[in-house]
Amino acid sequence: MISTVIDKELGLEFPIFQGGMAWVADASLAAGVSNAGGLGLIAAMNSNGEQLREEIRKCKQLTDKIFGVNIMLASPFADEAAKVVVEEGIKVVTTGAGTPTKYMPMWNEAGIKVIPVVASVALARMVEKRGAYAVIAEGGESGGHVGDLSTMALVPQVVDAVNIPVIAAGGIADGRQIAAAFMLGAKGVQVGTRFLVCNECTISQEYKNKILKAKDLDTVVTGKRLGHPVRGIRNAFTKEYTKCEYDKTSCDDETLENMGVGKLRAAARGGDVKNGTVLAGQVAAMVKKEQPAREMIEEMFAQAEEKLKGAAQWVK
Repeated sequence: MISTVIDKELGLEFPIFQGGMAWVADASLAAGVSNAGGLGLIAAMNSNGEQLREEIRKCKQLTDKIFGVNIMLASPFADEAAKVVVEEGIKVVTTGAGTPTKYMPMWNEAGIKVIPVVASVALARMVEKRGAYAVIAEGGESGGHVGDLSTMALVPQVVDAVNIPVIAAGGIADGRQIAAAFMLGAKGVQVGTRFLVCNECTISQEYKNKILKAKDLDTVVTGKRLGHPVRGIRNAFTKEYTKCEYDKTSCDDETLENMGVGKLRAAARGGDVKNGTVLAGQVAAMVKKEQPAREMIEEMFAQAEEKLKGAAQWVK
């Protein structure tokens, strides 16, 4: 049985988080992963305070286990979301798309364990100084918004730089990758793409099918020109977007920005996987079947344990 400070202190069965994916990570998915022994997360995304409160209360009806909320700091409703998690007694908050230092005194005072997603050593050190419980070091293999460093390069550098637990994210879909993350010094892992096809995930079947049919080179990063690169599966939308992105003469930044508005919702909830955005990590090609979240987690950790126990064969 693999156990670390993460599962022990958070009351989990397994040291695994589910990614806080916008238009994906709702009450059903968060509760499903928490009931399965991991830490489920609700994505606050651009929800206002009352919308987030409603989703949190739905999740409380579906599980008596601990779950968290991921707050996208670039959201115009971030201030509202920051207060709602305190009022609703949320125990874990993860953050992305910005620096959470503005809210950390309030969250720390409320006893919330703050775990920011970081893509650099500098940000990891900053949030540690402000009282972060842990950090999620997410490499560029992940789906959605990505940084420059790969997980293999980022995780050990962050581990060496901070004295708080590090959760590895990006490019993790099976036990071999979990074992590798622990060997790099991580105390837990965060998984997004594989959970897209778990039974408890309520996204469109068309979106799930794109994941299940993905091949190794099917993801592409767009949005670098605007300063916020995003990884998703190639389709008609990414082809059109890429063409515009590299043609500054006829496609200005505002036009490019507007091209992506509503596209993730169209794919995740509307099933338009041709003209919508199908966010997924590079491990999409490794995801082969739909399963209950519990089965996924048990399978991954059984494989990780087997690999870690066998590691001594390489030492003479």
